[in-house]
Amino acid sequence: MLRNLFQFVFVVTGFLASLSLAADGPQRDYDLLLKNFRLVDVESGQVRDGQLLLIEGNRIAAILPAAQQAEVAAKEVVDLGGNYLIPGLWDMHVHFEGRDLIEDNALLFPVYLAYGITAVRDAASDLAPEVLNWRTEVAERKRLGPRIFTAGQKFEGIDSIWKGDLEVGDRASMLAGMDKLEKMNVDFIKITENTMDPQLFIDTVAEANHRGHLVSTHVPYGVSIGELADAGLSSIEHASYVLRLGNADEAAIAKAVRAGELSKEVAAERYRAGFDQRQAIEGYRMLAQKGVAVTPTLIGGRQLAYLAETDHSDDAFQRYLTQRFMSKYQWRIDRMAGEGDKEREARKARYQLIASQLPLLADAGVVLLAGSDSAALNTYVYPAEALHTELVLFQEAGLSPLQALQAATVNGARFMGQWRDYGSIAEGKRADLVVLTRNPLEDIRATQDIDSVISGGTLYRRPKLDSMLEQAAQARAKLDSSREAAGR
Repeated sequence: MLRNLFQFVFVVTGFLASLSLAADGPQRDYDLLLKNFRLVDVESGQVRDGQLLLIEGNRIAAILPAAQQAEVAAKEVVDLGGNYLIPGLWDMHVHFEGRDLIEDNALLFPVYLAYGITAVRDAASDLAPEVLNWRTEVAERKRLGPRIFTAGQKFEGIDSIWKGDLEVGDRASMLAGMDKLEKMNVDFIKITENTMDPQLFIDTVAEANHRGHLVSTHVPYGVSIGELADAGLSSIEHASYVLRLGNADEAAIAKAVRAGELSKEVAAERYRAGFDQRQAIEGYRMLAQKGVAVTPTLIGGRQLAYLAETDHSDDAFQRYLTQRFMSKYQWRIDRMAGEGDKEREARKARYQLIASQLPLLADAGVVLLAGSDSAALNTYVYPAEALHTELVLFQEAGLSPLQALQAATVNGARFMGQWRDYGSIAEGKRADLVVLTRNPLEDIRATQDIDSVISGGTLYRRPKLDSMLEQAAQARAKLDSSREAAGR
């Protein structure tokens, strides 16, 4: 019945739009008319044939039956050859980082678009001023790249190991930090758990929620996930943290760590040893009830778990990454160099356990957000490409292709409060679209077979995308050469 109702509404909407267009007459020139495509409805999972899509400026002006083409006119008419039309992809967890990598990050922006990624959520770094400037430049179409949502600087405790954090040690400094981020007009608040006091961590979540901000966090050992959910948490970044919900004593363990009665190392071991799947599912239902989303970021754990048996020396994407960027990967490689077979097998088992939770999280009603955690410090998690790998890992973990696609489209737009403009293909929404040569609802790997990308109403066909990629490769080579010549 709901499907029939949806189809009825879709037909009526198209009919009303056609009346409006007919009233304007064919003399009105729209900017772009797309025809001969298969529209992938990311909400219903249906594929629709026999339609036209009209773009005016940066918006979808109308979606009409193909039979009405004679009633409309456009400056450009493009036959998409029966390919599949999906919304632009969103990577919901990236980092543009490294004070010595400003140019290295900037040259990757067109690469994101060439990979069909039209929006990214930057989860904070030491490049906050640059990222905020890039956000404006992209929005004003002065820079070619995906739309940026950013946390600016992330909250941390005093003497954090991460660079560029907003370090706070008490409530007064936290409130001042919140004021600073609001002046920066950040899109959400990010908090990590390296050195921050547990109670201050909870207070920061609560303050961000009180001020109306989305707030995304790691989970400290001294704080239970339930406490964070009650304080107003919006999303947990990295699914490894949700495994703690599989321990019936999670709240007690967190309380003991906060009181100084239990070390983080002992707490970690208790979480590992006490995992119960049924208990975890109950915890996932709690997350769903309280509206806490999860960004799994599987790829980082997967790359490290299989690092010893994977040869990355010929990875094609490295043609876009400078030598300096790639050098940042080494710290994790060095840290794992002494691991033996036992440690490697344990790492693989943990990755598989985390991945196996995704269908259970989805079944419990938790909103999943597709994010790569691509960053210079995350070994072999390549910007842009990693999101597509993440979606494949979602599918391999047991999610349907539709669920994986939703995690990179509709879920992100809704989470960020941008559903009116993004996340699906509908009249009035922003014209951020990707044309695929295969059906992603049959195999999510189809997101990698890109024919064209439309960003802000501008169409980039495959030759143009290839040119953008080649220019990025040339920019990388030039940057490497200039540094080599300068001895840097």
